[in-house]
Amino acid sequence: MATVGFLYPGYSAEDDYPRLEKLLGGGIRLPLAHTDIGEDAHRVDALLEMGSAARLAAGVGELRRRCADAVVWACTSASFVFGWEGAGEQVRELATTAGTSASSTSFAFARAARAIGAERVAPRDVADRVTVFLEAAGIEVVQARASGVITAAEVGTWGEAEVLRLVRAGDHPDARAVLLPDTALHTAAHLPALEAAVGKPVLTAN
Repeated sequence: MATVGFLYPGYSAEDDYPRLEKLLGGGIRLPLAHTDIGEDAHRVDALLEMGSAARLAAGVGELRRRCADAVVWACTSASFVFGWEGAGEQVRELATTAGTSASSTSFAFARAARAIGAERVAPRDVADRVTVFLEAAGIEVVQARASGVITAAEVGTWGEAEVLRLVRAGDHPDARAVLLPDTALHTAAHLPALEAAVGKPVLTAN
């Protein structure tokens, strides 16, 4: 059985991962190692520190013990905030530290959008930086709206009703998909409802 280990910042929506294991049919394990987030704030300076090499390296040992075949940094904003090249360097350093393949949810977003033919998207989060990141991947951002929430702790308390409002507000007629790039947001249980609400694919961080 394949094992993909996730470095997950703090504690917010980590219970999405057992749900995702079930959605994937039980053929893959998704263990988590929690990283220290420092200051819980969606500000550029706080996110740069959250995604620093030292903070990521501190969680790698746990994933090694769980025999991870690959490692993913599961914090989109503390990845794309570094820019395309910086986020690439971040996962290269992570791969070296972990001794295995590595990626992040930011690159997963770019690849997933291309895979479903969604070259025009409407993302939600630290808007300017995620827009620049996706455009570097050749994806047109037709609308970017922030939720106004500052902390992952608050985002983690949201239920289906709040997430549905978020995805509807973030949609745009020209978008081929809506992106919800926040791993603190519970989405695994709501995917069918989210896509039904906007009538198009919804890519979420988890």
